[in-house]
Amino acid sequence: MSVEVVTFGCRLNIYESEAMQRHAEDAGLGEVIIVNTCAVTSEATRQARQSIRRIAREKPDARIIVTGCAAQVEPGTFASMPEVAQVLGNHEKMKAETWVSMRDFGLGSSEKVLVNDIMAVKETAMHLIDGLRGHTRGFLQVQNGCDHRCTFCIIPYGRGNSRSVPMGAVVEQVRTLVEHGSREVVLTGVDITSYGKDLPGEPKLGSLVKSILRHVPELERLRISSIDSVEADDDLLDAIANESRLMPHLHLSLQAGDDMILKRMKRRHLRDDAIAFCEQVKRLRPDMVFGADIITGFPTETEEMFSRSLDIVDECSLTHLHVFPFSPRPGTPAARMPQVSRDVVKDRAKRLREKGKAALLKHLVKEVGAQRNVLVEANQVGRTEGFTLVRFANPVTQGTILPTTIAGHDGKDLLAA
Repeated sequence: MSVEVVTFGCRLNIYESEAMQRHAEDAGLGEVIIVNTCAVTSEATRQARQSIRRIAREKPDARIIVTGCAAQVEPGTFASMPEVAQVLGNHEKMKAETWVSMRDFGLGSSEKVLVNDIMAVKETAMHLIDGLRGHTRGFLQVQNGCDHRCTFCIIPYGRGNSRSVPMGAVVEQVRTLVEHGSREVVLTGVDITSYGKDLPGEPKLGSLVKSILRHVPELERLRISSIDSVEADDDLLDAIANESRLMPHLHLSLQAGDDMILKRMKRRHLRDDAIAFCEQVKRLRPDMVFGADIITGFPTETEEMFSRSLDIVDECSLTHLHVFPFSPRPGTPAARMPQVSRDVVKDRAKRLREKGKAALLKHLVKEVGAQRNVLVEANQVGRTEGFTLVRFANPVTQGTILPTTIAGHDGKDLLAA
């Protein structure tokens, strides 16, 4: 059996899973399944544990290695599972020598847990991969960690402080991805708009975006992952307005629509800041499509406060919602705040998802009749420039960019003519 990876969580995890799989294969490991976990919610950790038990039942001969953010912040939880052979921290998992050592000395031979202090890590190395198997887009990590301490978030303790990959290394890796067939590259990170603060000269994300587009003219599409709008710099806004190869889709880390809740979360923006940013970007790029993360049922949230999160869907012209029912993470300040009942949290998440479905439907209706350039993925689906999923009725070639007339929709996705 070859090395397999089961990935939970964000796009950064997808990128790191590919790098880990190649390290494990290069080291000659076999009969191994790597579970790359997420810690964004308690539910994500529960799902990882459930998956580990299922894998052990279905593939009893496989050795299971657990890593990722949940393993970093809760190593003992996974080490106590008899199904697990090795627990790796987020820094250790990306080092080729870690995998060579497991080959030479055996999984868990010296220590079942290899998890060091992530806060001591000061640099993020570029992990050279020439593409992602099964993906038409190339994902590229340009930043890791986070210097902010939102009261609900455990991720800084799983990822460490913010650190950036030097611009020259990023440009070279984009060029490598394009040479190996990537038509689109997605820049990923934990807090991508903090890019460059730890580098000489403190370049910002907008400078990186412009540098990539200038020095890799053969790159057809560039996309950036979740951003914190309060940190969007002037160069990034200029690129949004004037660089057609920068795709018109932004996923915003909003988290809430009420000012008091935002303050209790220790977010760095207020409601009006988010609305003003979206209005500004829409003026610069009228075809911009927004997604957003929003948490429901944060401690102390009243019905009136929640209604403002419902309203901000329209006020920010949101289309693709990621809704998170609040889940207290031990060790975070929010876990010690007065909690909203689980029934209320779930009900609000349901109502916000319904609002999101209505916003998506409105977007789908507007797209009918439009001409879009669709990057084809597997199984006869693809993505528009605005990241909306398109389904093709007839066979299409994966990895191509097809000029496509949008003929209709099915309530969830667009349908090609």
